[in-house]
Amino acid sequence: MEILDENVSSVYKEAETTNRDLPENAEGAITEPSAEQLVLDGEPEKQLPIDMFYNYEELSSRPYITPDSEIQENLLHLFHSFGYDSGRRANLKLLDDRTLIFIAGNLLVLLDFSSKEQRFLRSCGGGGIGAITVHPTKSHFAVAEKGYRPNIIIYEYPSLKPYRNLRGGTELGYSSVDFNCDGTLLVSASGTPNCMLTVWDWRQEKVVLRSTPMSNEIYRVSFNPYNSDLLTSSGFGHIKFWKKVPTFTGHKLQGSMSNFGITVPTDIEGYVELPDGKVVSGTEWGNLLLWDGNAVKVEICRKENRNCHVGTVQPFAIEDGQLMTIGSDGVVRGWDFDGIDTAIINDGSSKFEMEPINEMVVGHNVCLSSVVRSSPSDSSIWFAQDANGAIWKLDLSFTNTAADPECLFSFHAGPIQGLDVSKKSHLMATTTLDRSVRVFDFLTKRELTTSHFNQGGTTLSWAPLSINPNGSLLVTGFQDGVVRLLELYNPQKLTRDTGRDLEEDAKLQLKQAFKPHNAPVTAVAYERNGEIFATGSVDCTVFFFTTGEKYNPIGFILVPGPVQALEWSPHSHSENRLLILCQNGYVVEVHSPDPEAQMPTKTFQLTELPRRFFKFKSIKSRIKREEEIARRQALKKQQVKEKEEELPPLYIPDPPSPISCGFYSQSGQFWLSMGGFDSGYLYHCKFSENQDDDPDQRQDEPFHFLPVNDADDDPICSMTFSSNRQLLLCGMHSGFIRIYPLQPGDHSLTSMEAYWAISIHDNHYGHLRHIRCSHDDLFVLTAGDDGNMFSFSLLPQEELQEKSLHEKTAEVPSPTICLEKAAGALDIEDPTAHNIEMAKKKLENDHLRRESELKVAETQKQLAELQKKYNQVLRENQRLPEHIRLKPEELQLDPRFRELAEQLKAKRVREVRKQMAWEQERCSIALRKLQDWCNDSLEGNIVTVVAIRTNHRISTYHLSMVADSQVKSSQVEAEIKLSQPGGIGEALGVRKSRIAASKDSHQIVEEELPPVPVARAAKINLGDRQEEKLRKAAEKAERARTKIEKRNQEWAQIYAEKPEKDYVDPKDVQAICEARQNIGDFIRVKHLRINSEKKKEEKMALAAKIRETQTEMNERITTLHNSKVHLVSWLAVQAEKLKKIQEQLPANLHRYPPSLPTILPAETSERSLPCGGVMLVKEQSSESVEEQYGAVSVLEQLQKGEEEITEAVSPNVSTSSSSVKEGVELTELEMELQREQEIRLQYDQDCLLQQMESSISEFDAQLLLLLRQKSHLDCQLKLEELHLLTISQEIFLLKQFEKREGCLQEKLNGCIQEEKSIKLMLDECNEQLELKKGHISKLQEKEKSLTAAFQTSLGESNRFEDFLTMVFKKNIKRAKTKEKAKNEEEEHSSSSSSSEDSEDDIDWDVDYDSSEEGGAALDVSVCPKGCEPKLYENTLQLRERRLDLKEHLVEQNKIAETLKREKEMLTKKVKIVNNSRQAIEEGLELINKEKQQKLDELDVVIPLRRDQIEFVIDGSVPSDLSEALVLDKIEQRRLQERIQQLKVEKLGQKELCHQAHQKRARLTHELKEMATRIQVLELQCDELMMKKFGRLVDLEALQMIPGSRRLEELKYEKLLKEKAHAKELKQWDVKVEEAQDALMKVTRRNTEHLCKMSRLLEQKKELNTKLNTRQKKMARRHFQPYRALGDQESMQRLQELVKKQSLEAQALRREISLLSSKGGHILGGHHIRLPPITPRSSPIGDIHKGKPESN
Repeated sequence: MEILDENVSSVYKEAETTNRDLPENAEGAITEPSAEQLVLDGEPEKQLPIDMFYNYEELSSRPYITPDSEIQENLLHLFHSFGYDSGRRANLKLLDDRTLIFIAGNLLVLLDFSSKEQRFLRSCGGGGIGAITVHPTKSHFAVAEKGYRPNIIIYEYPSLKPYRNLRGGTELGYSSVDFNCDGTLLVSASGTPNCMLTVWDWRQEKVVLRSTPMSNEIYRVSFNPYNSDLLTSSGFGHIKFWKKVPTFTGHKLQGSMSNFGITVPTDIEGYVELPDGKVVSGTEWGNLLLWDGNAVKVEICRKENRNCHVGTVQPFAIEDGQLMTIGSDGVVRGWDFDGIDTAIINDGSSKFEMEPINEMVVGHNVCLSSVVRSSPSDSSIWFAQDANGAIWKLDLSFTNTAADPECLFSFHAGPIQGLDVSKKSHLMATTTLDRSVRVFDFLTKRELTTSHFNQGGTTLSWAPLSINPNGSLLVTGFQDGVVRLLELYNPQKLTRDTGRDLEEDAKLQLKQAFKPHNAPVTAVAYERNGEIFATGSVDCTVFFFTTGEKYNPIGFILVPGPVQALEWSPHSHSENRLLILCQNGYVVEVHSPDPEAQMPTKTFQLTELPRRFFKFKSIKSRIKREEEIARRQALKKQQVKEKEEELPPLYIPDPPSPISCGFYSQSGQFWLSMGGFDSGYLYHCKFSENQDDDPDQRQDEPFHFLPVNDADDDPICSMTFSSNRQLLLCGMHSGFIRIYPLQPGDHSLTSMEAYWAISIHDNHYGHLRHIRCSHDDLFVLTAGDDGNMFSFSLLPQEELQEKSLHEKTAEVPSPTICLEKAAGALDIEDPTAHNIEMAKKKLENDHLRRESELKVAETQKQLAELQKKYNQVLRENQRLPEHIRLKPEELQLDPRFRELAEQLKAKRVREVRKQMAWEQERCSIALRKLQDWCNDSLEGNIVTVVAIRTNHRISTYHLSMVADSQVKSSQVEAEIKLSQPGGIGEALGVRKSRIAASKDSHQIVEEELPPVPVARAAKINLGDRQEEKLRKAAEKAERARTKIEKRNQEWAQIYAEKPEKDYVDPKDVQAICEARQNIGDFIRVKHLRINSEKKKEEKMALAAKIRETQTEMNERITTLHNSKVHLVSWLAVQAEKLKKIQEQLPANLHRYPPSLPTILPAETSERSLPCGGVMLVKEQSSESVEEQYGAVSVLEQLQKGEEEITEAVSPNVSTSSSSVKEGVELTELEMELQREQEIRLQYDQDCLLQQMESSISEFDAQLLLLLRQKSHLDCQLKLEELHLLTISQEIFLLKQFEKREGCLQEKLNGCIQEEKSIKLMLDECNEQLELKKGHISKLQEKEKSLTAAFQTSLGESNRFEDFLTMVFKKNIKRAKTKEKAKNEEEEHSSSSSSSEDSEDDIDWDVDYDSSEEGGAALDVSVCPKGCEPKLYENTLQLRERRLDLKEHLVEQNKIAETLKREKEMLTKKVKIVNNSRQAIEEGLELINKEKQQKLDELDVVIPLRRDQIEFVIDGSVPSDLSEALVLDKIEQRRLQERIQQLKVEKLGQKELCHQAHQKRARLTHELKEMATRIQVLELQCDELMMKKFGRLVDLEALQMIPGSRRLEELKYEKLLKEKAHAKELKQWDVKVEEAQDALMKVTRRNTEHLCKMSRLLEQKKELNTKLNTRQKKMARRHFQPYRALGDQESMQRLQELVKKQSLEAQALRREISLLSSKGGHILGGHHIRLPPITPRSSPIGDIHKGKPESN
């Protein structure tokens, strides 16, 4: 049976019709009752017959055909299914030992895995299939569908007849179904949005139970295998445990949601119920969770905290004492079931570690998602669903003979990315993101070959026959931008030549690989002649290649968006052009590039290639509007009145709708199918003639459109034509196939009206993106995003058999010549490899870099040669005598150039000085005035330091004196702030004082308790051990007392500080209110309001900071100046030493010393420098001497330096006179000594010169470094000064608001103080009110006890009960004291009048029936007759006490009412003060806003560099930068990072909030449990105290009882007596032993006598027996008459006895009646009866006693 039904339905409206129709034609002629007609008007429910079946042909869905069309119903015939939706949950079930079933889109596939034959069942509603399950007996299976109000169809197996149809279980679809263990019930889980459970009596098609909808999606539901009243469901972030509970209206499903506790919530795919009610579930991270109740008992992991599986884990069975689990890591593991069931955590962790006992690795690229056992229940063979596209057969016996895992079937995993058919044979090639390319023979329904690569495939195309006549070339694009050319061949034909035997029927071999793109390749296309090959990608590029034996690149173009499809113009067009469809709504048409043209060498980009652009503009809203206008006009013509409504608005989607597919119609015209908002139409478009506009600014509208029926939300994803273009095949987004018959040559699609549609792929995610016709137009092949691939035949099965196509196989191309000998092409395996363009650019850059390196090397070589020549010239110049040696100036080319430049510069300077003379004079005068003003306020003089060898100089800063008034004012303000009272601190202090007062009162109460009585003096001296025991007991009691007191104090403090149940932090409330009021405004903080005082503090702090920085720099400059002074003196000394050395050397050995520096006038800080230095030294000698640099002043150092230099210059006569005269000959020794002396002196000369040079260089370097630091500091100080200026402006502005703000602040402080005082009074009032309420409750309790005492005094059945009650409750006027009378004269009348109406408004006039009073009314002031006087007096006393209590109660109520009124008054005052305070605060906030607005309007100077300005208009910086925004980049980055941090914090806070809610719920639950447990423990404690002590005792008092000395004394006395008694017992034991010995002797003698006596008795017994035998024989004849006579006498005596007893009973009755008439009491039934009267002697007893013994 190939196909059970080929008649399929298409749309949901057909599904609704099918669902509404009753199956009147069900087999067995029995109609099916609906779900609502289970009970009709009290009649018994109708039971469905067991043998009832539905008609499958009537129940299943059918294809949709346009009405009144001539399209045949069986246009397509399902041929085979090549795919498997491996990503669907639980998509693998087993029917028998050889048949598997799984869902494929709208089909249910029954697969015989031994013969690989397929059978199909279509969905009945046409909306898809949601879930399947199999009956435990394998006799039925359930198919739960999807769509609008889907049904659950129960099929009988193996007949496959529809047995039951379950309706009304959900609205949109089912996600899971399951039978119970005995198969009588079925449970279903609905999909989103109304996730609920339904329990069915499926045989009667009745709903048994139904749960309420849930918010979380349900993945799986199942019955408990051990108890059908329990169910379990799991899904998104939850697992829920259900049970069937009885209610007064019937049974219902009660669910208990999972409580993960400290475990992270997870999605749960699988679980297993344990026999004891626990459940083991999996997690997303690979560990197992053991659930006990609805909480996680333990999380199970492997040793060292490793996960049980890598990825998602699912437990699936319990086998042979082990729990079996599968994981997404492709491993099956078995765990010890007992260890899991009894898992307990002891170390405080939430995880339990254990190792698996068995393990099987199915594969490394395997992801197991579900398993199903083979048919025998005890079989170890399982079938597994692999989410990566496979079905496995597993032997889970875990024995040495177990078979290895076997892959039964292999499929594509995930959406099909590419599909194409051979142009020559019945071959189909596909590729997906699972990195595989597969080739199928769809004629024989089998897969031929598979090739795997390192990246997923994204598109595929079969090369045309024009360039590959044998049809063996496949072109495949991949994710990494690589395009591979694959050659298909038949290896069997290759083995005939080589002699090797291969089992493969086809094989793919890589022919060429190239990488034109950096992103996934989305489209490939061959030019109509096959000479050019084009590829498109997501990276917005289209690359062109020349075809041939090897594909060579031509170039690429850039397009406005990611490429969706490529379409070359057909042969009917005159020009060869490429139509490029982009995903973002752009369409580009380019001319075919010329392969022979000269291409640029630096890049492959074809910038000059002609192209045209089209940007789609939505017109759907306009079409809808025009249709509505036409409809309304038609109604008006028909004079039909309709309510006027607004026309549909015009709408342009943003972002624009994506392009799904398209194709050429005519030259320059094309059809487009749009997705998104613009779906539902086919748009006919053409390129505009005006192509000069920017493509981004284009807006092109279609010039024509065709509506696509029922496709407003279902766009066409793919289109293809048959070879004769008479059929247009469309793949829809909803998984439908549509076929439109067309007229020949209809390029405008005017005949596209009627269509045939069938639902084949999944309606939710099975988007049909690929549809193709075979080369002979006999087959149609489809592939969708659900991973399914189907083949259809356009001919019925009979015609195919007539053509013998089912017996043929597709022809696989033969291998080319020397294919096996040819080496395989190099593949591109690195995903990060460069594409063709980048490789070319890299090659060009490498070439340019090598050329530049060569040029640089050549230039450097030439420079080196010139430099070498110049150095040679310099050396030769140095060797020349000095008089002919060239000077450096002479080496210049021509000095006239320099002179001319200097003259021009001087001339311009003179002209500028003439122009700026007046301004210079004005500025110089202003400068002098400013200097004079500044010099008066400077702390010190300006110090300048000049470099020695350069013109660099550095000077100190001008420092002004700091005003003392500012410091004093800041100190006064600080004191004022410290003196201000703190509101919050005082409030806290008051609260703490109250808590302390409560503690003190508690301590005082404890101190007033009477002390514990001291034990009496001991009369017996106890031992050390007893004394130590008493001491320890006393210490223990003292510790217990201290501990109890401390605990009571802590509890008192905790209860004192405990907030109310509805307490809310006022700060939080205030913050929320501020946030709501100020949302969208600038951020403000109330306690940081801006005022002039704070700004002054800020200004002073900034000025102090500037001064500190300047002072620090001045100190460093002064130090440098002092070091120069010291250096000058030191260099002078060194120069003197050098001169002395050179005097002893010949002239040719002298070296020129460096020029000695001097202290310039600008470097001296003294004003009186023109005076003589000696005078200055004398004046300074009296002053303090500086310690630095040898404690020598600057002038002293200068004077000493001048003197040392003068002395050095003066000739040394002694040295010159001692010189050797010329012409005197020296000896050899003297010459040797002279040479030695010259060498030593040369060394000293070199050392001095080196020290001098290094000192000068080091000083200059220090000055230059300090100068750079000062320049950087100058920039910072200028910024600070600008900030200081801004602060001054702000202070001036803030002073304008001080008066208004000060008034409001004073009012606010007054309101705060008043509010505090009122709150204190209110707290006192509340305390007094609570105290009065306690007094009132006590008085009311006393009044109730007094009434109870009165009722007790009355007793039972008192005749005067009503009278005495009236006396007791009567209100009388009582005499008052004088003080009370004076104080209550005004209130007397009101109290007397209210006393009659206030409390007991009861009519006490009662008529009593009395014989003595004759029915007259009783006087309550006199005791009536018959009433006991004592009882009456007691009643009067109780009435007096009641009236006293009532008076006290009235007084307390009056005081309480007064306190209430006072409380209400204070509450009103608090509200009034609070309102006024809020108004003042709002006023302050308004002022603060106004201040902030004014401050924001101030201009702030910010220096910027040009590279910091990014405000560019038309490529240049505008002159007006008022519209620009100044922003700190670091702050901007920080704010952006802060945004991300806040998002993360927000998620974290949400998670914390979620956890807090969970924790709160858990704590609330635990609180209830603990309260219940406390009650139980209190009852148990009371019971134990009653058992142990006989009454309830105070355990705390019991703990504080010290050790009793009297008890220890008694114990000691007892111990002494026990010792004495033990000694006495030992003595008695000796006596007893002696007596026992004597007794033993006597006993032995008596035993002997008894033995003798027993023998004599035996002899006597024998004799008596003999004697009695003889007497019986003799007396038997005479005994009978005497016995009859004795019986008659006994009867007479008994009769007389009965008469006598009856007379006595009558006498007793008379006596009882007499006693009862005299008022005596008769004992009731509950009293103890008197002992019975001793019976008199009976004659029968006498007779028996008088009988002689028989023996």
